[in-house]
Amino acid sequence: MAATVATSLVTDNETPPLTPDPTPAVGVTDAATISPAAEPPAVAITPSDPWPRPYYIEDGLRRVVPYHYTYNTWCKERWRGRKLMEIFEVEFRDRPAEYYRNAVETGLVVVNGKAVGPEYVLKNGDLISHTTHRHEPPITAEPIRVIHEDNDLIVINKPSGVPVHPAGRYNYNSVVEIIKSERGPDFLPRPCNRLDRLTSGIMFLAKNQRAAERLVAQISQRSVRKEYIARVVGRFPDGEVVCDQPILQISPKLTLNRVRANGKAARTVFKRLAYYPPVDPPAKGQTEQPAMPDAEQTAQRRGEGEGYSIVRCLPVTGRTHQIRVHLQFLGHPIQNDPIYANQKVWGFDLGRNDADAARNSDEDVISRLSRMGKEDVADAVAYYDEMVDNYHKKKAEKMSGQVCDVCQTPLYTDPGEQELSLWLHSLRYEDADGAWSYVSPLPAWALPPSGMTGPTQVGGMEDLVSAVEASST
Repeated sequence: MAATVATSLVTDNETPPLTPDPTPAVGVTDAATISPAAEPPAVAITPSDPWPRPYYIEDGLRRVVPYHYTYNTWCKERWRGRKLMEIFEVEFRDRPAEYYRNAVETGLVVVNGKAVGPEYVLKNGDLISHTTHRHEPPITAEPIRVIHEDNDLIVINKPSGVPVHPAGRYNYNSVVEIIKSERGPDFLPRPCNRLDRLTSGIMFLAKNQRAAERLVAQISQRSVRKEYIARVVGRFPDGEVVCDQPILQISPKLTLNRVRANGKAARTVFKRLAYYPPVDPPAKGQTEQPAMPDAEQTAQRRGEGEGYSIVRCLPVTGRTHQIRVHLQFLGHPIQNDPIYANQKVWGFDLGRNDADAARNSDEDVISRLSRMGKEDVADAVAYYDEMVDNYHKKKAEKMSGQVCDVCQTPLYTDPGEQELSLWLHSLRYEDADGAWSYVSPLPAWALPPSGMTGPTQVGGMEDLVSAVEASST
């Protein structure tokens, strides 16, 4: 791949935004609604759009060969009247100011398709383009397995740690791009349900817009039942457990939520599938158990002396992190949850029965979580990419010690298991009237551990649905 970049210009291309501001980039065809300019500015495009996608597998991870990529963003209102270099120095601090100055002077950053100087003053309607050498984080090499396929729909079992859409640091290492790479550049999968990056399990990809709209409408009308499976700390109670505690987002920046009386209504039904007691350490003279992976050891320390349960979860509402927050409130957080099972953030009780925040104020929780990356990234902030990035920038020992010979970017070490997995799995989707049902196999972490017996399959949802109906009356 060439070390130098000659930025190409077109008038009909749309590329992702350059800025951390959530406002999406807008293609030239929409420019009239964004800019008062008589002629919309040209949009810089990536000079290298490799096909097939430059994937390779190494050490159990799917990797992407670094490539050049062009980001585009319209001038924000707060940028108007300010110098280009000032914007990069204040709002784009992931690289040194010297890098951005050099990028402007060498034409890697252009405005309206033309080279400008660092002192250029931005105005309404300006389109800023930045071509960079992009390094994507690796993800698991576990394949995306197809559970069902017909003329309209693909039902997949998404591996943990894989984002659905290109976003943030991820582009080709996303479900949409991986599926496209397997089926051709003209194939456009349309995700119909939402799964967080670390959550695995059932996902729907529509093959056409009509099928996508039909399924999305069915899900939004709540005529579709969803079941998740989770591995939680301790022995979960017997029978069906209904948690109807309201949930409040206490930090939009961190996407951090907790049970609070003034939150939004939320309801989840739980039922224990299995309980596995803690494994006693080997007696003196006996052979020790094989070493567990780091993530397994960390999780077992969280539930040390308690064992763990495999729990079925039926979310009746759809609040962000609802299952994780309700399990935490009940005193049985997901065992390897880097946020909601972290005593350094929530204290010894892990937020159990603390709906009024009497034991841990919102401010204290946010402050602790914000500090965590400086001390213990593996245990705290793996779920939030921005915080992981900030941690890596501050802690040199998490860098590989190498730099890219094309762009001189410091290279990160590989993600650990904690950054690739959360023991929460989307197990089943089914039509409430019984027209269709899709179930995935249980993930490996939900199966009986070596030397123990337990369920390897999950039955129907009748008990969970009955509990929902009973709690409603």
